[in-house]
Amino acid sequence: MSDSGPAHPAHGALDLRVDEARAAIHAALRPLAETQAIALSAALGRVLAADVISPIDVPAHDNSAMDGYALNGSELQPGQPVQLRIVATVLAGAPLARSMAPGECVRIMTGAVMPDGLDTVVPQELCEASGGLLRIDADVVHAGDNRRLRGEDLARGRAALRAGRRLGPADLGLVASLGLTGVNVFRRLRVAVFSTGNELRSAGEPLGPGCIYDSNRHSLMAAVQRLGLQALDLGLVRDEPAALQAALARASAQADVVLVSGGVSGGDADHTRELLNRSGELAFWKVAMRPGRPLAFGTLRRAPGNTATLANDRPVWLFALPGNPVAALTAFYVFARDALLLLAGATEPPLASLRARTLAPIRKRAGRSEYLRGVVSRGADGDWQVRLTGPQGSGVLRSMSEANALLLLPQEQGPVAAGDWVEVWLFDGLT
Repeated sequence: MSDSGPAHPAHGALDLRVDEARAAIHAALRPLAETQAIALSAALGRVLAADVISPIDVPAHDNSAMDGYALNGSELQPGQPVQLRIVATVLAGAPLARSMAPGECVRIMTGAVMPDGLDTVVPQELCEASGGLLRIDADVVHAGDNRRLRGEDLARGRAALRAGRRLGPADLGLVASLGLTGVNVFRRLRVAVFSTGNELRSAGEPLGPGCIYDSNRHSLMAAVQRLGLQALDLGLVRDEPAALQAALARASAQADVVLVSGGVSGGDADHTRELLNRSGELAFWKVAMRPGRPLAFGTLRRAPGNTATLANDRPVWLFALPGNPVAALTAFYVFARDALLLLAGATEPPLASLRARTLAPIRKRAGRSEYLRGVVSRGADGDWQVRLTGPQGSGVLRSMSEANALLLLPQEQGPVAAGDWVEVWLFDGLT
């Protein structure tokens, strides 16, 4: 495959399998290379462009893992109780500046530095302190217990986080714990989104006869933003060649990726597919799936007048999604989500899935993959179970809103009986 566009899987009368389409998309992509240094406060959701190397040992010193009493483990003898003198109290952030003699111990708090010569902590509930003496029953603690060693979490010079990681809340806390105030990340992937259709109106506008409100733009922009990427709203575009050509040119001048919904079904008024072939290179436009069969993937040539400081030698990737609301969002999850993360420089594992038993039979014929909306819950037996959210038409967006998962029925799958196991993607994992 050249940098000018995607490889061509076989296309023609036969629809491409979902796995073939996904493989073709991923083989064609070329991740971002541009990076920037940003403050930690602005790094949530960004993708690391370089490993974060720890400048310190974590923890920075041997310390107590709990509240209790620190002692020298050599004082413990198998099968025998021990009595020690309590000579000090050690708090977190206030190391003890004295050496310890045989037979001595200290009261110690969680996180406090272990005094020199002491290597064991007995939990306060497993011993008895009275009159300056500590009494420990036989075998309630062993040498080395309840001590966190210097560098056991992370040694100085080791990678704390690897390049390609999309930063979450715990990651930012980890970076801050190393004393670092910023990270190197890939620049944000820019994704232009617009909807096509003469019947579409924006929310707040009056509806004329035969018109509907556009929902796809809002769903798709939210899905893009949830990935930590930059979504550019290019609005509604009439299903007319000149308007579509202008929208594609505007999008290709501003963005790395274009998401357009509608206009790929092949109807008389659907011009997007034809324009794609004129403005770039189309890899495929039909996939054997339901909902979402009309789906085009390809590249656009970068339009002149680029004002977004984007690399002009890179193609603009194009996902032309179906117009029906559920089909558009499902196609995004199946094809565009992972592709966008890959382009953004992220090296994330595949979406986590689980197996659940169906609560009712599902009609299905072999020959295409199907993605159904469902609700996953725990059954009385503790197993995961799933039920559909009612009518599964590709225009019933309410069924997607009420669902917490997608059921994945593979191409070879036939009818599903009640109680059969199926694979599901949880929507909370679609981030």
